[in-house]
Amino acid sequence: MVRTSWHPAPGHGGASRPGGGSTRGRPASQVPGVASRPVARRTASARWTQRELFVHVVVMGCGRVGSAIARRLEEVGHSVAVIDQDPGAFRRLGPEFAGRQVTGLGFDRQTLLDAGIDSAGAFAAVSSGDNSNIISARVARETFGVQHVVARIYDSKRAEVYERMGIPSVATVPWTVNRLLRELLSVKVSELWREPTGKVLLMRITVTEGWIGKKLGDLEKASGARAAWLVRFGDAQLPTYGTVLQDGDQLTVAVTDDITGRVHEVVEHGPTGGDH
Repeated sequence: MVRTSWHPAPGHGGASRPGGGSTRGRPASQVPGVASRPVARRTASARWTQRELFVHVVVMGCGRVGSAIARRLEEVGHSVAVIDQDPGAFRRLGPEFAGRQVTGLGFDRQTLLDAGIDSAGAFAAVSSGDNSNIISARVARETFGVQHVVARIYDSKRAEVYERMGIPSVATVPWTVNRLLRELLSVKVSELWREPTGKVLLMRITVTEGWIGKKLGDLEKASGARAAWLVRFGDAQLPTYGTVLQDGDQLTVAVTDDITGRVHEVVEHGPTGGDH
């Protein structure tokens, strides 16, 4: 049986939980440390709207990467819950961290519920164990329908298998905290697949307002990406350089690892974004 407990951050509520009682089964908006922040609720289609600026994020693993992600997310206004088997690991979060700290296994259903997975918009599995990361990532996506999921994978030989499951994985390439955050929170650009060396990947782009009515070739030139196919009104097609982009179009593009940041910038900011 997994023992899951809530640990108040130093300086945020002292040694006892405000109001007493357990956080088990309570929504994120009713838990200390996240009540003041709006939380994005998934619709039936499991998509965020443009007005939902802040989301609840669950981070599994409170090591160097996990703690850095959690702190950065909280700094920019998101609500955060961190899961780790070792209560002592939460010291890495520092005294200013106000989010939830849940002791337990990241793939245990009740542990995830205690962390607010049922209201989460994103989930990052960044513990030190490949198996734990991929299992928890699959539970987050397949059981709770979390749209944005990332798993940290140390064994590059496994990476391709996990990518086929539809879960972006961090293998041998030196992903930074910023890149993990982009993958977790980007609504318009997301990674679909990465080949084992980590140098080339496929990304899905939802056409933003600034690109509606513009030619695909202009987007390719500005971002450096190469379009593989386009889905319009549910039908897939092979676009051309002169294809005019429409509202709701979804592009699958091939990019190299070194230009992923530019792709995000160009898509999010429109034709002038990233055009340096």
